Amino acid sequence: MEKQAVNKRLLGVVVPVGALRSKKGLGVGEFLDLVDFAVLCKKMRLGLIQLLPVNDTGFETSPYSSLTAFGLHPLYLRIEELDEYASMEDLLKKRIKKARENFEKNSRFSHYHVLKEKLEICREVYNANKAQILKNANNGGLSSWIEQNPWVKEYAVYRRLKDKNDLKSWKNWSEYVSVTASDIEKLWNDKSLCEEHIFWTWLQQALDNQFSKAAKAIADAGIVLEGDLPILINEDSCDAWAHPEIFIQELSAGAPPDMYSPDGQNWGFPIYNWEAQEKDNYAWWKRRLAVVEKYYKAYRIDHVLGFFRIWASSHRDYSSALGRYVPYPPITTGDLKKLGFDKSRIRWVSQPHIRTDELLQALRNNWGSLFTDADIKAASDRIFSRALVRVNNEELWLFKKKITGERDIDALELHPAIRNFLMAEWKNRVFIEYRKGKFSPAWYYRDAKAYATFSQEEKSALETLFEKRRKKAEKSWLVQGMKLLSVLAQSSSMLPCAEDLGAVPACVPKTLTKLKILGLRVTRWVREWDKPGQPYVPFENYPQLSVCTPAVHDSATVRQWWETEADQGQYSGFLGVPSLPKKYNPGTAKIILTKTAGARSRFRVFQIQDLLHLSNNWYSADPLDERINVPGTVNDFNWAYRLPAFISDIAKDKELILAVRELSKVKPARKKI
Repeated sequence: MEKQAVNKRLLGVVVPVGALRSKKGLGVGEFLDLVDFAVLCKKMRLGLIQLLPVNDTGFETSPYSSLTAFGLHPLYLRIEELDEYASMEDLLKKRIKKARENFEKNSRFSHYHVLKEKLEICREVYNANKAQILKNANNGGLSSWIEQNPWVKEYAVYRRLKDKNDLKSWKNWSEYVSVTASDIEKLWNDKSLCEEHIFWTWLQQALDNQFSKAAKAIADAGIVLEGDLPILINEDSCDAWAHPEIFIQELSAGAPPDMYSPDGQNWGFPIYNWEAQEKDNYAWWKRRLAVVEKYYKAYRIDHVLGFFRIWASSHRDYSSALGRYVPYPPITTGDLKKLGFDKSRIRWVSQPHIRTDELLQALRNNWGSLFTDADIKAASDRIFSRALVRVNNEELWLFKKKITGERDIDALELHPAIRNFLMAEWKNRVFIEYRKGKFSPAWYYRDAKAYATFSQEEKSALETLFEKRRKKAEKSWLVQGMKLLSVLAQSSSMLPCAEDLGAVPACVPKTLTKLKILGLRVTRWVREWDKPGQPYVPFENYPQLSVCTPAVHDSATVRQWWETEADQGQYSGFLGVPSLPKKYNPGTAKIILTKTAGARSRFRVFQIQDLLHLSNNWYSADPLDERINVPGTVNDFNWAYRLPAFISDIAKDKELILAVRELSKVKPARKKI
């Protein structure tokens, strides 16, 4: 299938819809703001607008934590453009005017308060026009829209039940925790529930209409609209509830430990059951692509590595230190017996063993000056009885079988010092037995007590076994990645672009190149890491099948990076401009962005904040204020960035428009021979 815009070299901008500001918006950017934004981008001669995800996340602020793979976020609805709004009384219109004035005072938007206000107003509009909307749902435009978008039935039923259960996760609902397709259809057809179901359906039709209008305006301006397709879905989502068969819900996706996250990252999202999805030829993914293709000509595949292999941990753990790659060929009981491990030794390497004196010492370290030895002994006895079981008559203890993860340790409500001790011991193992008789090496297996007791011959034998499994795993990753990405590439005319950051196996770039999927190059991280000084890769050596960018939504902006993180001397030398000032200014921005625009990559994209720095008019006092997200933090700051002014005001900045136009003229750097 021929891909749209695949042969065009484009300069683009990345912006979250919520960041857009206009005089018509209600506290947050809305889909229809993209119409005016497209006009501005055309003036700047930008050829691509890339969005962050726009699916409904409810009151969860991260756009990567969706309640649905299909439904759009009500946050981005323009209420005053609803067909039914014109009939509303002045009192409601005054409420909107007052809310707009209050929200506009804030430099960042409040996801919770804006969404709450919008949903309440939408309820008023719906209730005032309910009779006509319900009639329309039975035999009218809304009825036809439902037929064309059958996913909305399970979404509407899910949203009604979620509201009924005080927004709790479906796993904690009082009823309908487990449902079939016929259960959902029966609920949808229940006339006593119809009004609530149609409310959510009516909202989705309106969102679809407004986003489609914006997408058409962007296309008419000759600009490619690129969406963001998160690979993973929240465990508390309509899809995980209605289609549990396509997920492995006892496992949670994340990232393995690294220098920034010693315990790894546990994202709390279930992983996919690819074998189950293959049975219906990945119908869920194809439906997903068909829905977004209404709006986009290109799409970003978030965490594309997950199609090859995913780092998965037990959903009973907070961290992912005891995670494993899936798929990965197991080490079996038979393999360990061949190495001379009997039953008790297999237990020794796969279950944490705690010595009595270790626990007592942990108590003394924290309480020794306050409590007597008798008090400490009594406390340890309580811990032993609640969490641990003795190994025969030895001064050695295992976790009780009821302890299946870090959440269970937390549930014991122990003193923080003992909780932390047990949490650390929980990770102390060479192998993870994830299924009876099947094992995977623990990430920190070399630090385990059991590993220290091995002879050098035993260690060598284990390392040889691990290496064999790793090589076998890489072959399976290649096969799986090629199969899954081929399905995506062949199922849509949209151009796929991959977010391939992190520890990338060798099979990933080969597969992306073969399927003509653009990879991602974040300039500050594109370095020859194995060479002395870790030099930056020249822009002329970037592959054409790539998207080049100097910053992403999870990183510092170029300005913040330059002033607080960059090795300015090395990067200035790399650019060939050794005298760049330490304080970021439009001149610095012009040099860095111009050099980046010269990369050989097919798409060169910049966050809207980084483009705004080409003009003196849009600098925040603190560069941190211009960030979209700071990973590893949960607060009201993240995902709430707003433009520093209305789009209409920014469009008057001739200095900015001319500077961006100059970027659009930059030719690709020639590859040196």
